[in-house]
Amino acid sequence: MDLAPKQSDVADSSALKSTAESRLKNFMKEVTGRALVMMESATQSQHGIATDLVQEAFISLHKSYADKSTEEWYPLFYTILNNKLQDWRRKEARRAQPFSFFRKVTLDDEDLELNDVIDESTPNPFDFIDRAVTADEIKAAISQLPARQQQAFMLRAWEGFDTHTTAEIMNCSEGSVKTHYHRAIQGLRTSLAHLNPNMGGSSE
Repeated sequence: MDLAPKQSDVADSSALKSTAESRLKNFMKEVTGRALVMMESATQSQHGIATDLVQEAFISLHKSYADKSTEEWYPLFYTILNNKLQDWRRKEARRAQPFSFFRKVTLDDEDLELNDVIDESTPNPFDFIDRAVTADEIKAAISQLPARQQQAFMLRAWEGFDTHTTAEIMNCSEGSVKTHYHRAIQGLRTSLAHLNPNMGGSSE
């Protein structure tokens, strides 16, 4: 029995690999900029670390999910990226506190969920502030938010994921996403209020 692969099978496999690589290149072009902004905010403007996290997420995506559709890649990519960010943060926390392995590392202290928080289905980062405030000013303010608030805001307002998908990416409940997003908006309004005297500090 001839166990050698047929020529057509080899050609099909090569074509599929080429197609996946082409799709990945297009996908990377589309999301790299936004992903870097998110990671730079989360790592306190450490561009090298942010770039490494994004690149590692792309490698893992292609290695494990090359056969998925491009639409499926979006939440998968950000889930992978979030996991790599959390791994990096844990390492940094342990490096800063050498004996922290004797206790649970707490990365965020805002896990209590608020009740009846309204989370719009299609948020826009400019909807809750004056249009005169620039994107750079918003990004600078975002970098001052706690990490989970940053993630919730960027995934919801900048990437446009719904609450359910954002919760899956962040590995938390939908209520937590609403809480983090709600508090992020409060924090941004407060930190940007000095740029516009008419901007209120309340999120209501």
